[in-house]
Amino acid sequence: MERKEAIRGAYRLTGGSNFYDGMITCSTLSGKAVCRLVWDMNKAENDAYLEKAMAGLPENFSGKLLEVPVGTGILTMPLYQTLPQADITCLDYSPDMMGQAQEKADRLHLKNVTFRRGDVGALPFADGAFDIVLSLNGFHAFPDKEASYREVFRVLKPGGTFCGCFYVAGECKRTDWFVRRVYERTGFFTPPYETVSGLKARLDGMYTDVDRGNLKSMAWFVCRKAK
Repeated sequence: MERKEAIRGAYRLTGGSNFYDGMITCSTLSGKAVCRLVWDMNKAENDAYLEKAMAGLPENFSGKLLEVPVGTGILTMPLYQTLPQADITCLDYSPDMMGQAQEKADRLHLKNVTFRRGDVGALPFADGAFDIVLSLNGFHAFPDKEASYREVFRVLKPGGTFCGCFYVAGECKRTDWFVRRVYERTGFFTPPYETVSGLKARLDGMYTDVDRGNLKSMAWFVCRKAK
């Protein structure tokens, strides 16, 4: 409970009033409208799948963590304030999004978070560099998903954790329609997309201790690289 209260307090400091942040967190009137219209979710459901996606980050974590993509940082900068001993690297291809995340980190006086522009399909890190790789709402946007999966696996230490969430096709016709007609055309999402069964087969084939599920069109997962 103390950790959750700390995150809520940090969230208030970083803000979430712009359209994108409000949509991701389902916390503004426009954000709630998008969540309901596109994803058929309310705030409680939105919070539930995000909590499961970030369950791979233990309290008092003090290892090395890579977040890719970091986006605007609205979901994770408040969380990172509760992990002062962790060594955190945030990577994104978009300098605008990463700039917004860095502003939030500065507002929270985070000293253990560094930012780097880069491509998840060609990560600029050594093999086995990280204890955890976190990817929230990213894989549905990556143009080369096969390379992205390979690179995440490569930079994870043996025994390391890969966790996150992203859109899966075939679970909600309304969401699939919006993805095809709106999100793809605006460049936010890039096909092809995983399905629930496809994601299960992929994660089971690459990782051990796979905990996976989906809430409508959002899949979440926490899994480990074999030692």
